[in-house]
Amino acid sequence: MKEINKSAFFKRQIALPEMGEMGQQKLQDAKVLVVGCGGLGSLVAVYLASAGIGNIHLVDFDTVDLSNLHRQVFYALEDVGKLKAEVLSTFIKKRAPFTKVSFSNMAITKQDVFKDISPYDIIVDGTDSLPTKYLLNDACVLKNKPLVYGSLYKFDGYVATFNVQQAANTFSGNLRDAFPEMATEVPNCSTTGTLNSIVGMIATQQVNEVLKLITGIGKPLTNQVLIYNSLQNTQLKMKLQTVDASQSERHKRVSEIFQNETYFDANCEFQQPNLLISAKDLKNNLLDKTGARPIVISLIENLKVPFCVDHIIPVRQLNIDGFQIDMCKKYVLVCQKGITSYHATKRLKERFPKATILSLAGGINDY
Repeated sequence: MKEINKSAFFKRQIALPEMGEMGQQKLQDAKVLVVGCGGLGSLVAVYLASAGIGNIHLVDFDTVDLSNLHRQVFYALEDVGKLKAEVLSTFIKKRAPFTKVSFSNMAITKQDVFKDISPYDIIVDGTDSLPTKYLLNDACVLKNKPLVYGSLYKFDGYVATFNVQQAANTFSGNLRDAFPEMATEVPNCSTTGTLNSIVGMIATQQVNEVLKLITGIGKPLTNQVLIYNSLQNTQLKMKLQTVDASQSERHKRVSEIFQNETYFDANCEFQQPNLLISAKDLKNNLLDKTGARPIVISLIENLKVPFCVDHIIPVRQLNIDGFQIDMCKKYVLVCQKGITSYHATKRLKERFPKATILSLAGGINDY
């Protein structure tokens, strides 16, 4: 392939007096971690690579779903079922010749978060998981890493740049200054819905924050949260006041939280494909007239399903040791979202490793 001229590639960006060759080199030298490759993270990663970030690492455990495509525009129909991080990495390599991109298809966890964030200059939160957002925030506070935050709720978007070092070894506000406690009943976009336009707007705002942090131009969104409403086309900035008087007090407070918090989000657990059955395959199995129809077990009482179930065993009543199983039969466990059924399937497979026991992927929601 013909050698690409870097100056020509970034010509329009370098032409900005505030940027120039020096600013472009700062971008080339930067290392950014993008957590989440969905609506926010996928767009953030592509734009950052296109801007000339030298090193980007992508983290996402999920696969591309058909319902993603209306807003996650760097995935195509043929990508459905493939790992998001891998697909996005391949896309970036084709269009950003000056970016080294790598990926992980494992979820960020409390056990590994410090190791995951340590090599990078800036962490970008592109997730829709509230526990993961607080995990990233707390880890960045404890390791003095800036965090570019983004989130969505229906027609509203939120952007902020947290934990930026300022004068005299002080740091700007963080997520716990804005929202001290993790809410327990905040739905994500798969539950509440979202327009694709607000996703793109918030993601590009996050990109803008990263570029400002690296180059030193402009004023980052520190000690404030920008809230944008797409229906009214209005925005406001919510000012933050730091809870702690000093960085040492902040570290102590957040360290105590970190020790006691699990940050567990069942939606972020990577599900082994060999323990799953797709909606399409289950539909075909249920139509089988040869006697090979699977035994379907609902783990939720009063679960509305578009087919007949053979047994209803509420998960709290599921007796793993006393479970009676026919090794010649196939069992399919179902629930609303595919999380409860997956955990039950894992436990049953541990008890009966040679049995055919599967969980309906995505639950009835995706059926």
